[in-house]
Amino acid sequence: MRHKVAGKKLSRSKDARKALRRNLIKQLFYHERIRTTKAKAQAIRGEAERLITIAKRGNAAGGAAMVHARRVVAARLGTAYIGGGEDDQERINVVNKLFDDIAPRYADRPGGYTRVLKLGPRLSDGAEMVLLELVEE
Repeated sequence: MRHKVAGKKLSRSKDARKALRRNLIKQLFYHERIRTTKAKAQAIRGEAERLITIAKRGNAAGGAAMVHARRVVAARLGTAYIGGGEDDQERINVVNKLFDDIAPRYADRPGGYTRVLKLGPRLSDGAEMVLLELVEE
């Protein structure tokens, strides 16, 4: 029985699962929509919404509370940079995008920041694919 057991294992070790969740959440915030399997989308959806709520409350509080909220989000996401290469223009800070672009959009929304759209089975293995995206106001 899985009573009171939080999270899904996703057929990975603890470290690989943690890295997968962090990467998927960072990609979601960077691109604002990702195409993934249903199980992975269910695994990250709640945590992504919690991070948006933390950013929203941090922005509303301002001052030291906002700095603390940014640090909490950065710690949960690990390295908060997306993009490759040495060019600083390509490296967009996901934490800054979350606090400056995404959180203000949902200032008046009490929750439900993401949407899951079914895409059908993947051709190679038949895994159910979904589109996880941030809701537009």
